[in-house]
Amino acid sequence: MGKGNAVVGQSGGPTSVINSSLAGVIEAAAASSAVDRIYGMRFAIEGLMEDRLVDLSEKPKGILEKLKHTPSSALGSSRHKIQEQDLPKILDVLKKHDIRYFFLIGGNDTMDTIHRVEQHCRQQGYELFGVGIPKTVDNDLFGTDHTPGFPSAARCNILNVLQAGILARDMQRVDRYVIYQSIGRDAGWLSAATAAARRQEAEAPHLIYLPEVAFEKERFLADVEKCITRYGWVSIVCGEGLQYADGTPVSASQTTDKFGNIEFGAMAGASVALNLHRMIMDRFDFRGEFQITESLIMSAMDRSVDLDLQEAYDCGRKAVELATGDTSGVMVTIARTSNAPYRAAYQTAPLSEVAEKSKPMPREYINSDGNFVTDEFYEYIRPLVGDIPEFAVL
Repeated sequence: MGKGNAVVGQSGGPTSVINSSLAGVIEAAAASSAVDRIYGMRFAIEGLMEDRLVDLSEKPKGILEKLKHTPSSALGSSRHKIQEQDLPKILDVLKKHDIRYFFLIGGNDTMDTIHRVEQHCRQQGYELFGVGIPKTVDNDLFGTDHTPGFPSAARCNILNVLQAGILARDMQRVDRYVIYQSIGRDAGWLSAATAAARRQEAEAPHLIYLPEVAFEKERFLADVEKCITRYGWVSIVCGEGLQYADGTPVSASQTTDKFGNIEFGAMAGASVALNLHRMIMDRFDFRGEFQITESLIMSAMDRSVDLDLQEAYDCGRKAVELATGDTSGVMVTIARTSNAPYRAAYQTAPLSEVAEKSKPMPREYINSDGNFVTDEFYEYIRPLVGDIPEFAVL
């Protein structure tokens, strides 16, 4: 007989591979002599507080195999920010179901949730082992080389920009520019990844603007003019969190979520891409277009990376191994040990160092002009995103 039961939830934005992490947790927990039953939270911490748990202990093997290759969040998600008054409710449900192992798959806000629940249980004398499993397409979690979900979303962005670039190149007598906006609230990893689409100087993308570098309108317009003069057209990628030097969002958004984060895109009724589009049109009177995929890249299973799926699954299994070995208050991390060939090991980071923080791109990954990436970034991204197709050039 084990110490008790386990519960797992999925929080925040989904990814193509988050269910692979869930499958890893379920399979490892079911095989562990320390765990009696494994439950799933419907709609993350909100479902836990409502006592909406699903028994995952006896799901057929075929279901779990399909789960590894199913996009989005099978248990349902939530962006609820827990309050002090929520903690006693959570503890009551944990006690009711004799839950001793607590797992959440998510980003930095999710790691804050685990941290607070684990601390509250300890203060109340209730033995609980809480371990976080990293997930975010934004790739902005501290303590890990990259996050499960990022490589697949990055590949989706790369293919979007690659193929849209071919279209824009051939339509340059109609549209002189194309702007592609990527999600990535505080960090530019996903936007920067699109550089992997470019093999020759004239290919897309030509310019990449990231939240890590303050945006300058006149410098941007000069970059655009230079590219159009040189290539006849220009492909631009921008991160949704792009800001001016004073911190004002280029999107002009003033909408915030429950965590105090600025909302972008449809939720805010504003976008960086639209404003950049207007700047170019107003200055040069060129016709062009902008593309905003929003959350589509979070669930593009057809563009997922095998490495990403495997690492997501391994992180789920590692979390169970840690918790049942009496480790608590940590998040599983991926530590890269080699680039060529790519190799990585699974380690941990304290939740206190991960919670509610974000990891920007290092300055050495961004060129001196602040409008593209460096060779160091290429070395970082290429092992993660798989082979990128090549197309004919006449």
